[in-house]
Amino acid sequence: MSRKYFGTDGIRGRANGLITPELALKVGQAAGLAFQRGDHRHRVVIGKDTRLSGYMIEYAMVAGFTSVGMDVLLVGPMPTPAVAMLTKSMRADLGVMISASHNLFEDNGIKLFGPQGFKLSDDVEKQIEQLLDEPIDKRLAQSASLGRARRIDGVHDRYIEFAKRTLPRDLSLDGLRVVIDCANGAAYKVVPEALWELGADVVPIGVEPDGFNINKDCGSTSPEALSRKVREMRADIGIALDGDADRVILVDERGHVVDGDQLLAVIAQSWKEDGRLSRPGIVATVMSNLGLERFLKEQGLDLVRTPVGDRYVLEQMLSGGYNLGGEQSGHIILSDYATTGDGFVAALQVLAVVQKSRRPVSEVCHRFDPLPQILKNVRHKGGKPLDDTSVKSAISDGEQRLNGHGRLLIRSSGTEPVIRVMGEGEDRVLVEDVVDTIVSALGQAAA
Repeated sequence: MSRKYFGTDGIRGRANGLITPELALKVGQAAGLAFQRGDHRHRVVIGKDTRLSGYMIEYAMVAGFTSVGMDVLLVGPMPTPAVAMLTKSMRADLGVMISASHNLFEDNGIKLFGPQGFKLSDDVEKQIEQLLDEPIDKRLAQSASLGRARRIDGVHDRYIEFAKRTLPRDLSLDGLRVVIDCANGAAYKVVPEALWELGADVVPIGVEPDGFNINKDCGSTSPEALSRKVREMRADIGIALDGDADRVILVDERGHVVDGDQLLAVIAQSWKEDGRLSRPGIVATVMSNLGLERFLKEQGLDLVRTPVGDRYVLEQMLSGGYNLGGEQSGHIILSDYATTGDGFVAALQVLAVVQKSRRPVSEVCHRFDPLPQILKNVRHKGGKPLDDTSVKSAISDGEQRLNGHGRLLIRSSGTEPVIRVMGEGEDRVLVEDVVDTIVSALGQAAA
């Protein structure tokens, strides 16, 4: 069965376009029915980021869940990993995060977590999709069995304590000046406060959400403002989260960006030295740089690759027994602590290495020289540009030119109408030419 609603990270699209109140209501009903297992009183935790459309979707989902007899616990703006953690700790049957992650405010989305805080499997998502397209009038709750909704206070403190406990008790961030960019998103309250409690000299930016400015010229997808602030404040490090704080990018004291591959290298080597890796290796996606793979090999560690998407990374981690994995984009999963990517907790692991080594971030976070990697996006209006004959020919020619000297990866985004073209190899000029040729062919086919 093909997936009609769910992409690689929940359901996502234009607010009041694809993500309408009607759809949100139906998702609440369908997910509520799918997770009513047993005779106990069922409950769902709902969190959100700071988008204007969050109110509309939140209340529509409340109506959906309560109409099938589920109680709703509303926690307001909270990071995605916090919602996953709260779902498990509050013994809820289901967790919901209303967010379009790193997208701009016009979009929104619905991410679902099972009772253990993990994102749903493909099979469960298909079950919910089936319910979405079926009439469920006869399965609605009787009047006396309708659900209740209530707002829960104190959840910020719970997440702050959880995050702090991922560090050794005697480790303080005293002496570190940290610029934190919360992308005007879900972490704008909790993360600056947690850093302050850990002893850092905190300079917060991206902490004034107005419903429209989430991820706009800030956060992990636009780290330029963070780089400028780090240099201006002569800070030791900059941390950039995205709108729902499940991914992180760092900036060193010189204002240079540190991507997820370097962060994985830092944590992997540190955990290996401390005997904390559950297996001699980590999990990453096909997008991770060949330089990371070579570095890990020198450390006696494997790199297991998966398709793009943190859910596939996590599935491989669980099935293979790995406790560290992530994506170049900054989704870092530390399964000893969290059930999904947690940008802040990943940043804390790197800060711990910085504090222990007493070396600048530019040294700590440069573990390998990445191979030249070119990534370009081609936006389209639907259809299947990848099936075009000229596009297939350009891809085939590119693969032959890179044969033995690099690799090529072309894929459709699971979250937006974009085709991503990535080339990687020793010769930057060759890689760029191959990528540009394919992008040109895709552009013509998309037009």
